[in-house]
Parts: sequence; C-alpha cells; structure tokens
Amino acid sequence: MEKRAPESAVSQPFADKIIENVERVVVGKRKEIELSLIAMLSGGHVLLEDVPGVGKTMMVRAIAKSLGAEFKRIQFTPDLLPSDVTGVSVYNQQTMDFVFRKGPIMSNVVLADEINRTSPKTQAALLEALEEGSVTTDGMTRELDKPFFVMATQNPIEYGGTYPLPEAQLDRFLFKFKIGYPTKEEELEVLNRVERKHPIDELKEVLTLDELLGMQKEAVKTYVDETVKSYIVSLVNATRKHHAVHLGASPRASIALMKAGQAYAYMQNRDYVIPDDIKYLAPYALGHRVLLNSDAKLSSMTNDKVIRDIIEQVTVPVKKAAGRR
Repeated sequence: MEKRAPESAVSQPFADKIIENVERVVVGKRKEIELSLIAMLSGGHVLLEDVPGVGKTMMVRAIAKSLGAEFKRIQFTPDLLPSDVTGVSVYNQQTMDFVFRKGPIMSNVVLADEINRTSPKTQAALLEALEEGSVTTDGMTRELDKPFFVMATQNPIEYGGTYPLPEAQLDRFLFKFKIGYPTKEEELEVLNRVERKHPIDELKEVLTLDELLGMQKEAVKTYVDETVKSYIVSLVNATRKHHAVHLGASPRASIALMKAGQAYAYMQNRDYVIPDDIKYLAPYALGHRVLLNSDAKLSSMTNDKVIRDIIEQVTVPVKKAAGRR
C-alpha cells in the first residue's frame, strides 16, 4: 500500500524547534526532551525520578518558555494543604462575597517538585487535575486552561519523611523516566554555557499555545491499525500474567500507550503508528504501572526488567499500518 504524507507537515519542524530550543539549556538529553513533548502532545503528564541537580527543573522551565506558556512551580512539603494546590475561596469584605483565588495547578505548565514529600491527601488533590483537566473546590468544578501539562519530580534516594505515590496516582502519569547524570563532555559544556549567565534567561518562544493545541488535535488523527492496537493490548495483558507481577497495568495503560504512539508517529511526520513506535515507548509508559510481588522484590527483580522481558516475549506484528485506507 502506498504511504501517504501526513495531512499536516507542521509537526516535525515545530517539534524539532522546541527540542533544539530546550537543548540550549539542557545539554545531552534529547531523548528525555522528546519524551516530554510526546506526553504534552498526547495530553499526558510526566513523572521524573532522579537525584537532585541533574536538570529536572531547568527542563520543564525551558519547555514552558519555548511555548510562551504560564509556568508555576509547586514545592511539595509535608505541611502543604490541598487548597494550596487547587486554590481557595476567600471572603471579600468590600463585595461581601467569597472570591476564588486560583491555585498554582491552574497554569499551562506545572512543575510538581518532590511530589512524594507531601501527604497522601495533598497528593490526591492532583488526581482530578491529571485525569480530568479540572479541579473541584467548594462543590464547584473549574476547568483548567489548555494546554495543561504537569511534570512531577521525586528523589529516589531519600526515603525519610516521604510518602510513596500510590498506584492510582502513578497510573495518572503517561511516562516515568530518569534524566541521569551527564557525561564528562556534557558537564563541561554546561559549565561553559553558565559561566557568565544562564541560557534560560535568553530563551525565546518558538511555538505559541494555539499552535500547540492545533498539533494536539492533529496528533489524535494519527491512524492506528488493528494489528497495532492488538499489539498494545497484548503487551499490557502480559503485565498481568508475568510471574513477577502482583498487580498489572490497567486499561488506562493501553489508552496511554496508544495516545503516546499517535503523538510519536505525528512527530516523526507520519500519519500512522507502527509497532516499533509502541515498542520504543512501552518501557516509559508501562514500567511504573506494575506492582511486583514479594518474591520478585526479594530476588532483586525490577519493574524495568519485567517490562523488558515482556517486550521480548510478546510477538511484534509483521504487518505494519502504512496509512489510512
């Protein structure tokens, strides 16, 4: 079957512009920037688990500046209240009425820093925003502005005084990945760039929010063949049957993987998803959605290894979707 060009050729040039712009600030992390953009295009959110100082905050700030988007940072602490995140109604003595003051979650790009340091009650305040794109306070549901993208961070080393995210909350994040330490050459380049001033200060907008919304609408039109859908379901279903898994990925994982595949194919200037797209994205979309059993934990099995085993075991469809019919 003849391959058709995508209906919109805007995806790849603008995606490259954003990635290259962010790379002015974040050195040597193109894959991680690309994954963040995939999540943003598919309406998902990202959880970064890494040690302090590797550029998590800089990356999300650079993405926000590249889009000219409203950016808010929420520093999660043990005493943070749900209303500190979602907003609160205060009494105005002049009007003799209650006025709602927006919380920091009501922004286009939100950095939820050290999310595992706050109480489960405050963590739960994010659930509705992540899944529904809205917040409910004082019995009133308020829609969040679009686009809406959350990048949450957590430190994997310090466990004292932390509250591990429950499975329900982890399931709301499209991707989970690490940034990792830079190479020696990359770290030297970082020093050269920040020697006199920080490159984030000179970063310019390269894509408007309206253009991003247009790209999101185009990405969901990307064709997904039945064979590719079947491959997605087989991968997710295999997480529920693996001998090391106590709790497998939910149907939400299947939807997330398909949406991510559409966004990734769109960024590659294709109007169809191929199995290799799914195979590439599966570790980042499924690893945090499985819960290992006690025997697996005792044998030092990891979530990443389980997903790698599943990817190797599940047969990749030979037939590839070559466009819409």
